[in-house]
Amino acid sequence: MYKVFTRNWWKENPAWPGGLEPDATARWHTIHTRIKTEEEARRLCHLWNSTHNPGRLSRKAEYTET
Repeated sequence: MYKVFTRNWWKENPAWPGGLEPDATARWHTIHTRIKTEEEARRLCHLWNSTHNPGRLSRKAEYTET
């Protein structure tokens, strides 16, 4: 089973080059749970990422095996 979620890749930090620091502690926001195949999880991520602007903090959909 797989879970699809979104998170920001970066966080604001004026001390870093470009004002952005990698955000290793970003909170996940679950989109879908209990997806049966990796192919379906990839498809859902691609669909979400192609219809949402990632913005400055690069918010993107990902998946993980549960």
